Amino acid sequence: METKKLQESMTDKEFDIIDELYFINTFDVLLEETELDEIVLKTELINLVNKGWIKCLARVNQEIAFDENTFEQNYRKYHYLATKKGLLAHNGRS
Repeated sequence: METKKLQESMTDKEFDIIDELYFINTFDVLLEETELDEIVLKTELINLVNKGWIKCLARVNQEIAFDENTFEQNYRKYHYLATKKGLLAHNGRS
């Protein structure tokens, strides 16, 4: 039941972003691959982190606690990866 609820609330933009996050990717790669505007992508990443569908990493092997103020300053430097919850929602929708 929970997965169905997640599926229904995933937008096309969220789907496209998570599609690129089965493996760790940088902001610049996401920007290029999704072809979204930088501000739109940044906003979507914040929403995805808040939903628990992706996580931010300072380095490839260093997950960070999400803080929106720090994110605003460093989002271009971070790496991103889909979480198990995000992958389940993504796979259920596709």
